[in-house]
Amino acid sequence: MSTASPAIKQQKQNKKKNAVPEAQANGSATGHDSTDILNILQAQTKMAAKSQWDYKLALAVVTVLALVTRFYHISYPDEVVFDEVHFGKFASYYLQRTYFFDVHPPFGKLLFAFAGWFVGYDGSFLFENIGDSYITNKVPYIAYRTVPALLGSLTVSTVFLIMQESGYSLPACILAAGLVLFDNAHVAQTRLILLDATLVFAMALSVYCYVRFYKHRHVAFSRKWWKWLLLTGVSLSCVISTKYVGAFTFFSIGVPVMFDLWDLLDVNRKQGALALPDFGRHLGARVLGLIVFPYIIYLFWFQVHFAILTRSGPGDEFMSPAFQETLGDNIMTAQSVGVNYYDALTLRHKETKVYLHSHTERYPLRYDDGRVSSQGQQVTGYPHNDTNNQWQIQPINPAEIGKANVVKNGDVVKLRHLVTDTFLLSHDVASPYHPTNQEFTTISVEEANGPRWNDTLFEIRVDKVANGVPIRTKASQFKLLHYPSRVAMWTHTTPLPEWAFKQAEINGNKNIAASSNIWYFEDIPSLPAGDARFHQEPRQIKTLSFFKKYFELQGLMFHHNNALTSSHPYASHPISWPFLLRGVSFWTKNDTREQIYFIGNPVGWWLVGSLLAVFAGIVGADQLSLRRGVDVLDRRTRSRLYNSTGFFFLTWAAHYIPFYIMGRQLFLHHYLPAHLASSLVAGALLEFICNVEPDIDGAALSDALNTKSSVSLTTDGASKTNTAKTETNNKKTPISERVAGQGQGGMYLSWAVMAGIMAVVVAGYVYYAPLTYGDRGLTVEEVQSRKWPMSYDLHFAK
Repeated sequence: MSTASPAIKQQKQNKKKNAVPEAQANGSATGHDSTDILNILQAQTKMAAKSQWDYKLALAVVTVLALVTRFYHISYPDEVVFDEVHFGKFASYYLQRTYFFDVHPPFGKLLFAFAGWFVGYDGSFLFENIGDSYITNKVPYIAYRTVPALLGSLTVSTVFLIMQESGYSLPACILAAGLVLFDNAHVAQTRLILLDATLVFAMALSVYCYVRFYKHRHVAFSRKWWKWLLLTGVSLSCVISTKYVGAFTFFSIGVPVMFDLWDLLDVNRKQGALALPDFGRHLGARVLGLIVFPYIIYLFWFQVHFAILTRSGPGDEFMSPAFQETLGDNIMTAQSVGVNYYDALTLRHKETKVYLHSHTERYPLRYDDGRVSSQGQQVTGYPHNDTNNQWQIQPINPAEIGKANVVKNGDVVKLRHLVTDTFLLSHDVASPYHPTNQEFTTISVEEANGPRWNDTLFEIRVDKVANGVPIRTKASQFKLLHYPSRVAMWTHTTPLPEWAFKQAEINGNKNIAASSNIWYFEDIPSLPAGDARFHQEPRQIKTLSFFKKYFELQGLMFHHNNALTSSHPYASHPISWPFLLRGVSFWTKNDTREQIYFIGNPVGWWLVGSLLAVFAGIVGADQLSLRRGVDVLDRRTRSRLYNSTGFFFLTWAAHYIPFYIMGRQLFLHHYLPAHLASSLVAGALLEFICNVEPDIDGAALSDALNTKSSVSLTTDGASKTNTAKTETNNKKTPISERVAGQGQGGMYLSWAVMAGIMAVVVAGYVYYAPLTYGDRGLTVEEVQSRKWPMSYDLHFAK
């Protein structure tokens, strides 16, 4: 049976052997000798290392289990899942060196690109749609998924090490790590090509490195002190270089660092006052290690980002013309040609890839909900190449503009459907599926040139590009705005009924700022081969300083991140996250009834959520007791409760509460860093509730370093006992010290409680595993049973 910590093992039999001499522990009147302190630390470390075999064995077992749960059946599904469409695509853009835009910093995406480069992949697959086959397209997706799976496994080990380095008992370490190890949400998120595994691992590593740094606070500026300070900065940089919510980790570390600096500034501190120059060294070192050094690394990843992405690509449209001039031509740009008036064109929607299409069939008189249509000619979205996709672009003043005139950004144009010889029109009639959106249809030439002239006018608008810039096929991505009503032509993925052959609905979206309004000209079928427009001069690449490019991109990233406010069927509010009220559907397969549904282990989430409330209650009760003169806790226990467990609680709050003031889309996976911190709180409270004694060696050293000398010199050189100190030690003993001797019993109890909790947690993990791995179809009854007690919106429940 393992014991509370390596120090407790020899508490009774080695107490005299391990005791620090009083004169050495108390120090001199002017402070402590750093060499003596270092010797104390080294002696205790050597003693503790001899008795850590049980921790090492437990760490090995936990790590192996983490690898098994994360790498199990990692090749399935062999299709694009959920946001792999984004981050897999970004990796391909890196490998093609094609410029793209994303709201997240580059570090996590560069890791995926490195994995693809390492196995020799060329990035030819662009992860366009969920469900696209990796096998058919010969994508090394297992190499991509190995990155988050490995980082997710190491996260579990890091949680264990955080608890161990904080001096917690082995059951507490196992419980904290086990709550992350067997959590279905952590497992699901770390098996796919997603950024959260990198984010959560870097966050956990930051906490671990800071704990190691804090343990060396009494040997300031030593080699190990500097090592762990700088490693903390590196870890923090990796967090914020993955996602900007990493700023919450900076806050988590920054608060205790400020408290530490505030204590160093105290002239009455027990270790003796620091001279202001010495305090300045402490402050400067922390600013350098935790702010300047991480920022330099953060900038380095952007430099790598710019150095790789040298070709023009889909991110061009977000950047200024000066920025775009630093990029060379890519394949898409090289194949693009200028658009002239009277060209026969095909228009394609950027997101859904459907062509703007029309045919002779008309809208029904009444829709299923009873609304009336115009009974005009149907305008739909069609995914395949067809002659009914061809439209001729015409000017509004044909007498002044001929075929040689180019179409430019900001031009107002008319679109004639060539096969039916009708003109595109939008008017104030509700669309089939969206009563608030306008219907798109076509009308005859006579009407288009007569009373309905204004309704056939459309503006070509490329955002953030000056008016007058020529429009090109493929490269120019624009919004087609109905000129009189200012709605944008839009489509979506829900097909129309049989009367429209299940083609996509085209309508006028009043939210013209939405990014889903983007279209582009795919091709010019009327352009003969060998036309002069196919000949292009190579682009002259210009230069722009790194910081000009960085600040431009940084501003756009913040802007677009805050602009992610559109609704999503699986978005959720932070109040629901600790209670696990809903998840996210990642992937489904209809013929086998398989699905991946992102949801945590309800047993573990409800347990840690309850223990967070318990911690707040314990702290409140302790403060109330102290106000009434009842000292319930001994000094060491209270110090651990407030400083160590309190630090974990602060980390949870810092990674959770700020989401309440965010206006952007939020999902359950945003809670994963906070859930990890709450697991640390749960492990710490196991030790507290079971009355396991804290690390005696660590507490003894703290006593030695935080206690003023009780020996003073008289005028004749004789020593005498400080009477004030004696009076202090004679005060009433706290209640917890009167029940001393329960440490071993507390250990047995903590093992029993930990084993019971982990048994239930593992059972919950196994029960929800089919939804985590998606490798087994469930019957209707099995799906329904997993919706209990929360009404999770699972598929195949009927």
